[in-house]
Order: sequence, then structure tokens, then C-alpha cells
Amino acid sequence: MLRLSLIAASLSLLISTHSFAQEWVEYASPPDFFSINFPTEPKIESITYPTEYGLKLPGRVYSSSEGASRYSVTVIDYTEAAKLHEQKSKACLAEGKYPDFCSDHGRLDIRGAIDFATWSYLKKDAKVTFFAYYNSDLVEGRQVQLTNNADGSRTFLAIHMHENRLYILDGTVPKGAPQPALFQQSMGFIDKDGKRIRYTEIYSNAYPAPKRLVR
Repeated sequence: MLRLSLIAASLSLLISTHSFAQEWVEYASPPDFFSINFPTEPKIESITYPTEYGLKLPGRVYSSSEGASRYSVTVIDYTEAAKLHEQKSKACLAEGKYPDFCSDHGRLDIRGAIDFATWSYLKKDAKVTFFAYYNSDLVEGRQVQLTNNADGSRTFLAIHMHENRLYILDGTVPKGAPQPALFQQSMGFIDKDGKRIRYTEIYSNAYPAPKRLVR
């Protein structure tokens, strides 16, 4: 009887520990207007991001890990990009340079932000196993899956642009591990009050925002 009691106690502890390990953190970032599930409270790092047309924009990387699996959300603030490109163009013209060398690339830099970020992954030493148009809560983006040629790990990406902020979701798991669906599918965009934004139609950063669902 004592042996059975010890076995039952051990199983109970094992199940309890396993359940606790599976409890992810529902994380929200008011400064960067998103919410997502992480395995642990993420570390936050400030970065400078070089854009396709030569700007250096501020950003933050939110990262967390679980065993050999790594998860991150990188947010780059493009809200001042148009103004910075305009200033850059005017300064170039004031120096007397030929107008063709002083083009204002603000619109191109913002419109191409998703594809430029995607390209930074596609050119890595990895095999592309999936590439598609994608949306999360009807906010359009790209979805990419890569297999690392060196160690067989897999990277699952979702890249979006919302209200002139670029969001790069990177879930990288070791060879043979399941897809990080809980991480990727939990992504949401929030407003200044912390409420999740849901649209009635596809949102494209290039056009006026569609109506939001009333809750």
C-alpha cells in the first residue's frame, strides 16, 4: 500500500510540474501596441534597424525561450520614416546635388518594409519550405518557414506592418520539434487602451484602415 501511495504521489507531482511548465505568459506591450503568448516573461532589448533606403530607425526586440526553442517579436517604428526621408531629400538638394540623387524614398521605404524584412531571412543559409501571403486578425503580412541547413532547426516567421510599425515574429525550434503555433497564432494588435483590434476587412498599411468590429 505504501508503494502504491508513493507511486501515486510521484505521478501527481510529475503531472503538476508538467502542467506548470506549459503555462505560458499572456504578454502585452502598450508602447508597441501588440499582445502575444510567450513561454516566459520576455527580455526587452532596444535596437537600431537599418531600412532598405538608408534610415536607422528605433526598435525593440522582445525575446523568450523554452529549452532549445527561441521566440521573439521585433518591432520597428516607421512612424517618423516619411518625415526623415523628406528632411534627407531637402538637405541633399540644399547641398546642390543633382535632383535625381535626392529623391524622397519615404513612401517606398514604408511600402516595402515587409518585403525587405522578409528578404533578410530569405538570403540566410537555410532552405525555404513555405512562403505565403498571410494575415493575423485581418492585418496582412507574410508567412515564411525555413529549415536551417546547419543544425536542422526550423524557423517560423510572420511579418506584419500595422500603423507604420513593422512586426517580425520569429519562432525557432530544434529539429523534430512541433511548430510554435501557440506563439504565432496568439499575436494580436492592441490600441492605446490595451484593447485588441479586430477589423471587418483586410488591413493594408498602404491604405486607410477599414472599420473595426464593435465589441
